[in-house]
Amino acid sequence: MTTDVHATAATARSTSQRKPEDVLADDVVRVLSPDGTLIGEDPGLTDEEVVLLYRAMLRTRLVDERAVLLQRQGRIGFHIGSLGEEATVLGTAFALRESDWMFPCYREFGGALFRGMPLQRYFDNLFGNANDVAKGRQMPDHWSYRDKRLGSVSSPIGTQMTQAMGVAWAAKLRGDPLVAIVYFGDGATSSNEFHNALNFAGVYRTANVFVCRNNGWAISVPTERQTASDTFAQKGVAYGVPGVRCDGNDVFAVVRATRAAVARAAAGEGPTLIEALTYRLSGHSTSDDPSRYRPEAEVDPWQALDPLRRLRLFLQDRIGWSDADQARIEAEVQEELKRVIDVAEKTSAPPLTSLFDDVYADLPWHLREQQEELALGPRAPKGH
Repeated sequence: MTTDVHATAATARSTSQRKPEDVLADDVVRVLSPDGTLIGEDPGLTDEEVVLLYRAMLRTRLVDERAVLLQRQGRIGFHIGSLGEEATVLGTAFALRESDWMFPCYREFGGALFRGMPLQRYFDNLFGNANDVAKGRQMPDHWSYRDKRLGSVSSPIGTQMTQAMGVAWAAKLRGDPLVAIVYFGDGATSSNEFHNALNFAGVYRTANVFVCRNNGWAISVPTERQTASDTFAQKGVAYGVPGVRCDGNDVFAVVRATRAAVARAAAGEGPTLIEALTYRLSGHSTSDDPSRYRPEAEVDPWQALDPLRRLRLFLQDRIGWSDADQARIEAEVQEELKRVIDVAEKTSAPPLTSLFDDVYADLPWHLREQQEELALGPRAPKGH
């Protein structure tokens, strides 16, 4: 089946010139074939752990689909998803230790939920309501959760890389054994922050794991116009940062590659750059129209490599995963979604006076006056 899938995909092209058969390269870590059979070193997960991973991936996809529907219905303003990239997001999150920090790009909400960010908090952010910790000031999908060591989402390309490196560097100076993982797309490897972060990480041997989600759709320019490097993983070599490539649609391969990188970083051996070869099955965001540049026929070969489909086939063979098991989890997640969306949508907007919060430790007198004036509401002009 593997051969057939890759053979039929031979002519498939994307904006970044990614092809499904790219994962067959000798240097790519692979464990699970598209038909769900083991073809590489088993990461040694228990059946319970595999089910946990599958449930988290399925939950992520169902949340993704619901958020898109909410945006299309005009109930939220924006969503940026991870459809097709769940194995990369959840596999890396699974491989982290509780003490480690995660610095997201913007598609990693599934990893944040897996690490313990409440779903209610996530949807409060999507709606920008009064319970949103950002008080509705950020775009939807710009979350953070310090309690679980999750950095904040920031739209400017690459900024999270230098932040993650800085945290790991500070931790090293303090003797804190944490590891900081950071996510970014293939286009971000052309940003200033990528080069600065990898250079400092290489020099100071910081405990970082840099995860490039090479999803085949750089929002900037095609790969061949962006770099002459054969791979994105090899870009770390100039900075003394070893690179590893793995099949990003294979959650076992992602877990294996990330665990090795985390162990290396925790042992004081320095950072690793992981290039996860995955594929985004949706547009860049809900503001995008992928039909403009991706004919439906070209999606089919990638659908066969869907990470959820692959892991479900494995579970069917390993523990007899059934349609009833699938339906039970889907029903549980849908009920959870209904509950949190209902609460988020019924919660009022943040008060206008909150515009003045979280800017100054001591609010200057002139801004305090403006805040008090705003609290009084609109007043009729003099003479009326």
